[in-house]
Amino acid sequence: MLTTIVSFVVVLGVLIIIHELGHFWVARLSGVGVERFSIGFGPVLWRVRTKATEYCISAIPMGGYVKMMGDDENPLESGGTGVVDPRRAFNTKPIWVRFLIVFAGPGMNFVLAAVIFALVFMTLGRPVLTAVIGRAVESGPAAAAGLQPGDRIVAVAGQPVRHWDEVVRAVQAIEGPPAEGRTAQPVELQVVRAGAERRVTLTPVLGKERDILGESHAVWDLGARPLLPAVVGDAVPGEPAARAGMRGGDTVIEVQGRPVLSWEDMAEAIRKRGGQPTEIVVRRGDATERLIVTPNKVKDRAPDGSEIEVGRVGISPGGAGEFERSGPLRALRDGVVRTGEVTALTALAFYKIVVGQLDRSNIGGPIQIARAAGDQARQGPASLAFFTAVISVNLAVLNLLPVPMLDGGHLLFFVIEGILGRPLSVRKREVAQQVGFVLLMLLMVYAVYNDLSRFFR
Repeated sequence: MLTTIVSFVVVLGVLIIIHELGHFWVARLSGVGVERFSIGFGPVLWRVRTKATEYCISAIPMGGYVKMMGDDENPLESGGTGVVDPRRAFNTKPIWVRFLIVFAGPGMNFVLAAVIFALVFMTLGRPVLTAVIGRAVESGPAAAAGLQPGDRIVAVAGQPVRHWDEVVRAVQAIEGPPAEGRTAQPVELQVVRAGAERRVTLTPVLGKERDILGESHAVWDLGARPLLPAVVGDAVPGEPAARAGMRGGDTVIEVQGRPVLSWEDMAEAIRKRGGQPTEIVVRRGDATERLIVTPNKVKDRAPDGSEIEVGRVGISPGGAGEFERSGPLRALRDGVVRTGEVTALTALAFYKIVVGQLDRSNIGGPIQIARAAGDQARQGPASLAFFTAVISVNLAVLNLLPVPMLDGGHLLFFVIEGILGRPLSVRKREVAQQVGFVLLMLLMVYAVYNDLSRFFR
């Protein structure tokens, strides 16, 4: 509990401070007076005054605000001096300056995410899967070519590879964009088994893979899966595994008496036992634990697209067992790329939730964030850092939604002002702010309801 609370406070505190510092720094650089810099909303618990600005901590720790001179539109942002210098007033600045000041908050959250990713890639390294086969799919190209679990792929078409993602990229580059009716070219692999190297030739087939949001994408498939250790990264609260006592960091070594060599082995065994009590043996440190888990029956799609029922226990993999460090320049580049990927994924997830393609029970609030922060902290500094970066991107995307009371709502007002040549009337902005406030409160209540439902499930 202490780890969870401390992790939550640190993660949320860092994200809020960085976000508000973005507004603060750009406002000051633009010559706008900042009357109050607050962490939290509501009644002030602690304050310190300087000649130009009051810095304070307020009672409701679910955000913060920067009260700028001449900006009195936000009903939660009070505390102005009432004395406005037109040269330093926010509302007298050009639209592009005001736009930059408002965008700087979420912008700093994007920057923070990129910096965290880059630092982790540079110091601890990025998790990678070695180019070792964990499973050869029955009747697939790899199995037909005689490849077996444990074989290490060292080259694809003469191009040396070390990691599984390099194997995948090499195959996709050789074959070109996957499309129905397109004929694949044979690919030569160099494989090491028991110290002996051999060459095999196989022809990829057109397959489907799904991303984290369930979207299907066409790929060229070798019919082989990487060796992913059966290490639990996270046991989702309220799901069968967590209820049975499984924890992040556990290594699954048996399912219903059958030895487990990889995550694929474990997942395949669990998929077949929906609704059936299943004995799962895990290694935890130097000890072993025998747990009885009853997988939930859930609907899924078979490779041919048909609907099937499979077992799920609510765990995610703990990642690769190896880490590859990057130099500063590559780490920075990869940090920016990873931030872009997480941003696109977050925006798509928001869209799918709004249109109903993703279950709205996925919306989480402070309790879920706190529990996830605690879980990631227990897995180590790298996991907590990655989690902080992802939540930073989530916060940035959420704040850019065109909802009054959020930064995106203010940006929308500026766009409208630019089109009309004049700002919206004060009355219209007040009504929009009130509507936005109600919507945000409803969203918060719904998120907390989901949190409590998961907690007591």
